[in-house]
Amino acid sequence: MGRMSRRTVALSLAVVVALGGLCSCTADDPPPDQPPPPSVGPSSSAPADARTKASATASATATATTRPDRTAPTTDFKLAVRHLELSRGADRPLPTTVWYPAGGAGPFPVIVFSHGLTSEPSAYAALLTRWARAGFVVAAPSFPHTHYQAKDYQPLDVANQPADASYVLGKVLALNAKSGDVLAHRLDTTRVAAAGHSAGGITTIAMFTGRRDRRLVAGIVLSGEQVLPAPFTGPTAPMLFVHGKLDKTVPYANGVDAYRAVPWPKALMTVTKGGHVTITKQFEPVLDTTTDFWRWSLYGDAPAKARLKADATKGGTATLTNDL
Repeated sequence: MGRMSRRTVALSLAVVVALGGLCSCTADDPPPDQPPPPSVGPSSSAPADARTKASATASATATATTRPDRTAPTTDFKLAVRHLELSRGADRPLPTTVWYPAGGAGPFPVIVFSHGLTSEPSAYAALLTRWARAGFVVAAPSFPHTHYQAKDYQPLDVANQPADASYVLGKVLALNAKSGDVLAHRLDTTRVAAAGHSAGGITTIAMFTGRRDRRLVAGIVLSGEQVLPAPFTGPTAPMLFVHGKLDKTVPYANGVDAYRAVPWPKALMTVTKGGHVTITKQFEPVLDTTTDFWRWSLYGDAPAKARLKADATKGGTATLTNDL
């Protein structure tokens, strides 16, 4: 994650959120389901029984979103890319790269992706373009204070990124109704998801917990952790966690804790010899598993779900704990 120890960042973020600094909300931001808890610490300090109880409560109150099953596209699309100059206020420019299928009428599900500290959307091109070719629209913002060329680098600004990602998602979804836009009438605004790596994984988890974006129906967390013990809330949203067992930046145990806290259908792909960043590169088991997870969770494609174990364990480099 760079420039500051991971645990220092996590603890500091917990303090920021406890003080009410989780997001700088605007009129374009969807309201969270609930405020952050009044007293928090790092995720490892939350009593196990309290976290279990919170998860059970969230599970009991969650309402599943019914979406008729569809068959996901079976062939890859040609790839198209565009850049949106978005901004959530004068001090929060959010230039966003959008990868999408060049052909086909759709409608295509939409995924917002959050990068890690000192990184950028293009660093994840192998993964994100794979998703787009498979029939998904992928929007990846560059966050103002945590991208690799940030002049005013502020790792604690991760606390504002859930609201940033939700804002970007709203702007992209709005293109579906924009006359003459290349994405007009090609987006499935009911099948929306979030994903992220490292600090982007923290961002993504927050979008399902204290900063819940109710539009989200599925999520993928790569090498991420839950900074706060806030319960997962809102409509049921299947989630896939991917974590390298040799990760020295975000320990594997932290990723497992986040996975266990999810009260909905979920799966954990453990890359046996994977580190913090290797799983985001051209690594076929991760590419195949994440793509088929999206095919199932966003299109409702049952054969894709049936392939997940074979995808993840191909070559013997990873295992899959499947509670989907």
